[in-house]
Parts: sequence; structure tokens; C-alpha cells
Amino acid sequence: MSINGVLGNALTGLLTSQTAMRNTSNNIANVNTPGYARVDTQFSARSYAGIGAGVEIGTIRRVVSEFLDGSALRTTSGASEAETRADLLDRVQAQFGSPDDSGSIFARLQSTFTKIGAAALDPASIAGRQSAISQAEQLFDEFSRLSAEIRTVRAETDARIGDSIGKVNSLLTEIHDINAQISRLHASGGDVTGLENRQSQLIDELSKYVDVRTQAGSSGGVIVRTGDGVELVGQTLKTFEYNASGQGGLNAAYSAITLRSENGTAINIEPHIQSGELRGLLDVRDHELPELAAELSELAAGSADALNEAHNNATAVPAPASLTGRNTGLMAGDALNFYGATTVAITNADGTLARRVDIDFDAGTLSVDGGGATPIGGGTVGDLVTALNTALGGSGSASFTNGSLQISAAGGGGVSMLQDEANPSDRGGRGFSHFFGLNDMIVSERPAFFETGLSDADAHGFTPGETLTFRVTGANGTVRDIDVTVGGTSFADLRNAINDATSGIGNYGSIQFDADGQLSISESGGNSIQLVGDTTSRGGTGLSFSQMFGLSREAAAGRAEAFSVADRIANNPEQLSLAQLDLASGAVGDTVLFAGDNRGGLALQSMLTSSRAFDAAGGLNSAQTSLEQFASRVAGDIGLRAARADSDRASALALAEQAEAKRAEISGVNMDEELANMTIYQQSYNASARLIQAAKEMTDTLLNMV
Repeated sequence: MSINGVLGNALTGLLTSQTAMRNTSNNIANVNTPGYARVDTQFSARSYAGIGAGVEIGTIRRVVSEFLDGSALRTTSGASEAETRADLLDRVQAQFGSPDDSGSIFARLQSTFTKIGAAALDPASIAGRQSAISQAEQLFDEFSRLSAEIRTVRAETDARIGDSIGKVNSLLTEIHDINAQISRLHASGGDVTGLENRQSQLIDELSKYVDVRTQAGSSGGVIVRTGDGVELVGQTLKTFEYNASGQGGLNAAYSAITLRSENGTAINIEPHIQSGELRGLLDVRDHELPELAAELSELAAGSADALNEAHNNATAVPAPASLTGRNTGLMAGDALNFYGATTVAITNADGTLARRVDIDFDAGTLSVDGGGATPIGGGTVGDLVTALNTALGGSGSASFTNGSLQISAAGGGGVSMLQDEANPSDRGGRGFSHFFGLNDMIVSERPAFFETGLSDADAHGFTPGETLTFRVTGANGTVRDIDVTVGGTSFADLRNAINDATSGIGNYGSIQFDADGQLSISESGGNSIQLVGDTTSRGGTGLSFSQMFGLSREAAAGRAEAFSVADRIANNPEQLSLAQLDLASGAVGDTVLFAGDNRGGLALQSMLTSSRAFDAAGGLNSAQTSLEQFASRVAGDIGLRAARADSDRASALALAEQAEAKRAEISGVNMDEELANMTIYQQSYNASARLIQAAKEMTDTLLNMV
């Protein structure tokens, strides 16, 4: 071999050794860099016309396993989703507290009924009454605070969705830009491993937000898709679009996250986001938090309703001069739809009976002071009010205005109510006074229950042309809003319009009344239906369709923020009704109210353990159970959600760590191996350098000889 051949071979060895050492140095420098895949330098022999011509770099490649890379991406997405859900649910669960925490909502509920029981033991004690009232105020203040906290977390979650999408778009842009750089270097035969490592790290970061999978591009780089195959990065750049509203309202109509191509085409990407932080945020915002709000609201409404049930069948001593009920949303022309019997009594200041009106709804009659029965004179709410006003005579009066019933005593007297023990009055599952809220202890500006007692035959009372907007979310994530225009006169007409298959929701579900006059939505075909818009107002009541029937999330789940102790009771503890009418004899002039009577207070206390109906809410099915047991179910569900999320987080993180460890076994940097390679490459470099030096010296010697 000629000296030139020797020099050429030695030079190739020198250059390839330099390249190998540089790559090995990069490996060593990135030994602890997450997502870095070590670079392997392969050599190949050079030859010309069958004669050896040294060595050259065959390939420089990242050592990766496509299977392990995909596994790491999937588990990273799962861990990020689980961690997001767990963090948010832990925060909410901490606000509720545990049942054994004296400051928790569940302990406050128990304490409220305990304080009422203590007040009932000594009805004359103003301090005992005040303590019970104060505890009830704290209970419902806590309901309101927790509901507001859920709204706050929901608003923050929505804001985080907007922030995450900004990060996703930044990552997609950089991945796309690196694709272009790799393509250019690939075409010119350059080393693209550095760019590929950077791109891999970006894809790892992207997988924290949304589940992704990759495949090699035809000209280098990668194609990035969602787990179910929607392309995010390819030949063109695609971006996520979303306008975070920052709203925490339970009825908030959040816009969908869309994926827009450079040509302007956009699709709803939410159904294709199967894991990652975005999936966790969406699930918590759209499902977990509204469900927890619904459970809290049902517990708050059940607590208020239980107290009001007993309080409406009790009385203060002396009885209040007037009882003004809640806004029921009813109109005077609505069918009475009461069954059973009840008594309205006017008492004197000394507790003696001044007037007694017994109402028999089954017979449709009234009797005054034990006298003969007279017909109510019609079957509507207005007819009853007219008949009652007549029956009270000079002792009192009754009126019905804008959905609210009022009964007043005359001449310094007071008004009391008592259910018939054998055949208690009932409309939609509540007694006469309870349904109208005449002696409510806990009040609210919005309906606290939705068993209206209405039926298809009643006039709907809304103005033609008003609209209801239903949002239908399909099983595939498609969203459409359907506006239903109010028409006709009866609830049957309105229901038919809503259930119409052409202009209503009939292709996706329907609404119907139950026996208690509660409307509910039945969904079909995997669709979800929400009432998100409502311009209606019933008669002079000012109540909308959604408020009356609780068909919107805001109307149903927002109730927890609206309760408070009635001002007349909060400002005057003597108005707490701890007694009951004693109508054993029931003759005018007999004493029917006693200052030491505690039967009303004991009845109030017993409502904690008395069975009552609860509607389905959040993750809880409808049930006939006690308030105490329902509170335990709510506490259990909240705790279970948080515990399950914590368990999922621990499992997902362990799985992600294991997948990353497996990937590192193949792609990670082994210091011993790299140092050994460095020694080999250094020796090769030194040998090539010595050979070049020897050839140079030989050349110099030959030249000197010449």
C-alpha cells in the first residue's frame, strides 16, 4: 500500500473516531436528561475497486424501541390525567371535611338537630332557641360556601383548560418546525439525532396534556396523532382553539375545544382526547364538579325541606299574626290537586281558639268551628283561597298573589296550621302549609323542590313566543342547541312542542310529568340533554320554566346557595315553632296553645332520622331514606371519588415510572458502556494519529534521501 493510501486510511479512522467520541460525549452529558435516547455510531469499511480505503460512519441513530416509546407516551398521559383529577378532587373533598370533623358540613348537620332537640327540652329558654337558630344559620351558610367553592374550582379548571391548550399549541408548533429541519438535514445526509431527541422530548411533554401516538414520516420527522388516530402534526400545522370563559356557573355553556387545520377546517376534538391533563380537566369540569354540586344541593334542599315539613305543622306561642308562603309558581287558575285534610286555626293572644277551619280536600269541602261542611265551590287554587277567606270571616283573611299564599289573623290573633293525623293533606308529597311554605323555618328565593302538583291539563302560563334552549350532546361528542318556542295554552301543548321530533328534542329524548307533578328528561341513544337557555316567566310569579321544574343545572344544583333562616325567626327566637295546636276538644274558647309545649320541637328533631324521598343527584340514585343516611351517602360518595382518584393516581404514576424505566433500559445512557466506548474510540483515534505521524515521518525521510 502506498504512503498516500496509509494516510487516507488513517485519516478516515481519525475522523470517524472524532465523530464517535463527540456522540459518546453527548450521551454522557445527557445521562440524566429525561426523554433523551442515546446515540449509537455504526462504522462501515470503505473500498475503491476492491481495495480497502479505511472506514466511514455507516449510520448515526438513536437507540429507541417503538413499542416502549408508545407505552411511555400512553402511561404518561394516563398519569397526568389521574394526577389532575386527584389534585382537584382532593381540594374539594378537603373543603367538605370528614364526618368526624366538627367543622364539616356533616357534623354541622348533626349539631343543628342536636341543638333543636336541646331547645325542645326547654321551650322557654331563649338562649336554647337562639343556639338552635344560630346553628341552623351556620349550616346553611356552610352549604352556600361549599357551593360557591365548587363554582370557584370549576372556573379555575376552565381557566386551566385555556392555559393547557396554549401550551399544547406551542408544542405542536415546535414539533412541526423540527419536522421541517429534519427533512432538510435528512435530504443532505446530515446528523438529525439531536433534532430527533429534542422532538422526542417535546412529544413526551405533549403526552402530558393529550394522549398521542407517533409514526415515522416519509422524509424524516414524525406524524403525531391522538390515541384514536386524529392527526395533530403532519405535513401541515394544526392548532387547538378554545376560549376559556372563566365561568363556574353550573349552567355555563362552555364552547367545545376544536382542532383547526391550516385550510380552516375545524372539528370538535374533545371526544378524541382520551387521556392526559386536558381529559382530566374536562372530566372534572363537566362531570365531577357538577355532580358534586348536585349532591350538595340535594342534601341542602333535603335539610331545608325536612325542617320546613315539621315547622309548618308546628307553631310559636303565641302564634304569629300572619303567615306568608313562598312563591310556588302556581296561578289562581291551577287545579287544586290536594288530597287529605288539614286545619287552619285563628288563636287569641292567650292561646285560646278563636276560629277553626277544617279543609277536606277529598270531599272538596270546608267546615267552620266544627259546623257542617260547605263546598269549596271549585277545583282551583283561587277557588280555595276565596272559600277560605269567606270561612275565616271576621277572624282573619286569605289572599293569593304572584304565586304566594298569605293567611292573616285579625284583632291581635295568630295563625296556626295542623295536618289531620289520620288523613294528612298532600300535594306533590307535601302537606298544605308545607307546600305553600306558610311557616317555613328555612327560606329561599328560588324553588327548593320541584314536585309542583301540576299536570298536563293545567295552563302552562307562559307567554307565546318565549323560548327554551336545549343542548344535546351526542355520544360522539357532537353538540347542537335546539330552540323550542312556547305555544299553545296547556302543559300538554308545551310538552308536545318540546318532544316534537322535528322542532324539539324528540329524536334525542323527551320530558314527562310524574305523579307528583315533577318534570324529568329521559335521554335516548346515548345523548345528553340539558336546558341551557330559558326566557320564560310564568304569569305574575316571575318564575321560569327551568326554575319551577329544576331542569337546568343552575336551578337544581344551585339551590344550596339560596337557603337561609327566615328573618322573622332569626330576628326573634320566640318565633321558632316548638309547639303544636292541641285540637283534642277543638271548641272555640278552649286553650289550644301552651307555652311549655315541645311537641313541635321534638318533631323538628326527629326529621333527621325520619324517612323521606330524595331525588337522584350526581352519582346517587333516588332513594327513600333518612336525612342522616342521605348525608352519609353524600359523604361516602365524595370520599370515594377522592380516594379512587388518589388510588388511580398512585397506580398510574407507578405504571408510568415502570414504562419509563423499561424505555430507559433500551434508550437510556449507561455510563460504564459509554466510558468503555470512549476508551475504544480514543485508542482508535490515537492509533490513527500515530499512523499519520509515522507516515509523515517516513515521507520526510524519503524526501531527505532524495
